[in-house]
Amino acid sequence: MRLVWFGLVICTGLAACGAERAPSTSKAATSVTVSSSDHRPAKSVFSGITVASTGESESFGSYAKGCVGGAAQLPETGATWQAMRLSRNRNWGHETLVDFVQDLSRKAATQSGWAGLYVGDMSQPRGGPMSSGHASHQIGLDADIWMLPPSRLNLTRAERENLSSISMRRAGGAYVNSDWTPQHHNVIKAAAQDPRVARIFVFPGAKVQMCNDEKGDRAWLNKVRPWWGHHYHFHVRLNCPKGDASCVDQAPPPAGDGCADAQTWVNNILNPPPPNPNATPSKPKPPITMATLPAQCSSVVSSH
Repeated sequence: MRLVWFGLVICTGLAACGAERAPSTSKAATSVTVSSSDHRPAKSVFSGITVASTGESESFGSYAKGCVGGAAQLPETGATWQAMRLSRNRNWGHETLVDFVQDLSRKAATQSGWAGLYVGDMSQPRGGPMSSGHASHQIGLDADIWMLPPSRLNLTRAERENLSSISMRRAGGAYVNSDWTPQHHNVIKAAAQDPRVARIFVFPGAKVQMCNDEKGDRAWLNKVRPWWGHHYHFHVRLNCPKGDASCVDQAPPPAGDGCADAQTWVNNILNPPPPNPNATPSKPKPPITMATLPAQCSSVVSSH
């Protein structure tokens, strides 16, 4: 997963709300036949499709190289959430992800000052590589949750395009700033304690702050991992759902709470190690083409 520290704009309790699906009569904006010799950039293909394929939700491939069939759509507005940046059409995911986001939003709404959640990028209607912003989010199991506590959940479409989240970082991400609250800690903790969650990515200073503040069970901290860029939002990644045989899980995090590792990240921000004069420059990764995605993605793209 390649994420950049700067420039990333980020990215349910009571009766569950049903996820919206594309009806069986829907046609995608792009209907193509894909073969293993199809070397078109996959991001161009998937970003042009505006609705999900039919059938049950199923993830194919890995978080940064795959697609999702039968995706569900997070409704634009619910009692405790709003999907942001609707023009991107990235409020889709495996039905498990949509259920998780709604569940977490209801837990967030119990926190003082939080009406629920502002939800950033999830996946495209059929997953796959995006035209901008992410290397992952391809199989419908990733979601960006804004750090901005929602004060109201009746934003217009225009407001959702123009409102920005707020940064939580200070000193290049070594520390949290004054906008960080115990409620941020509690919302991320609630997400990490959900058994569906594999990892949560936040900037290093936030992980260290949570390590310092947690006085109870620390097991959940294992899932919270420091990573560049995640100071406007935190990134939740779910495990592959049971029965999804074509979904490839990421290796689990190392044992322990991960706090010492996060402190090392912070130390390196405050006192950067000298560059290695013998380091070999990394080669840029080649673009993902349709031919290099899992074979099932051909059917996902061509399905109506």
